[in-house]
Amino acid sequence: MIELRTPAQIEQMRPAGRFVADVITALSRAADVGVNLLELDEIAHRMITERGAESCYIDYHPSFGASPFGKVLCTSVNDAVLHGLPHDYVLQDGDLLSVDFAASVDGWVSDSALSVVVGTPRTEDLELIEVTGRALEAGIEAARPGNRLGDISAAIGGVARAAGLGVNLQFGGHGVGRTMHGDPHVPNDGRPGRGLKLKPGLVIAIEPWFLHTTDEIYTDQDGWTLRSKDGSRGAHMEHTVAITADGPLVLTERAA
Repeated sequence: MIELRTPAQIEQMRPAGRFVADVITALSRAADVGVNLLELDEIAHRMITERGAESCYIDYHPSFGASPFGKVLCTSVNDAVLHGLPHDYVLQDGDLLSVDFAASVDGWVSDSALSVVVGTPRTEDLELIEVTGRALEAGIEAARPGNRLGDISAAIGGVARAAGLGVNLQFGGHGVGRTMHGDPHVPNDGRPGRGLKLKPGLVIAIEPWFLHTTDEIYTDQDGWTLRSKDGSRGAHMEHTVAITADGPLVLTERAA
C-alpha cells in the first residue's frame, strides 16, 4: 500500500535522515586500507546505540535472504554490489566499497548508500561512481509532483545507457516510512510518463546501482551478497527523498 505523509510527518522524518547521513559519512571516512568490514559494522552499531536508534537490518529476513541478516550495515566490495554481508575481510588498496545503511529514529526510517574507493583508485571505478552519482541526481530531479514514477526511472536509466552501462531491474528503489521497504517499487530504468503519478507526501528511496560490464548478478554462498556474474565491479548510491509541493527534499543529504 502506498502511503502519503503530511508535511508534519515529513518534518518528523528529518532526524532519521540526518542520523543515517551522519553514519554514512562516518563510515566513508573510516574506510581505509587495513580496516576490517566487521569494524565498519561495529562503528554503525555503536552509533545506533548512542543515538537510541533501531537497526532496520539486523533481524531483516525477506524471501530473497537465506537467514536473518544479523548485521546493521551492508558492505559490498568490488564485484559485490548489493546486500553485502559484513564478514572478516580486511580492505585492500584499490578496493571499491559500497556501504548501505538504514535505521529507524523515533519510528521513522531513512535509507542511504554510498560508494568509495579505498586507497589508490582505478580510473574506471571513479568513472562508475561518478555515473552512478549522476543517475541518482537525475532521479531526484525528476521526483516532482505531477511527474510519473516512470520519469524517475527513465532519468536514472538514461544516464546509465548514455555511459554504455546495462541496468538490472531485479532490485531498485522503494517506498520508505515506518518500515524500510514499502510501495512503490522504483526501477532503475523505465519509460517517461508511465506509472504512478507523483504527489506531495510520497517518500521513496532512490537507489541506482550499476556494474562495469554486465547487468547480471548472482547470490554469494553467504545467502545475501549479490555479485556480478562476470566479476566486474559495481557502484551503488542511494538517498531517501520526500516529494513536496516545492520539489524533492533529500532527507539523507550529507553535510558538505
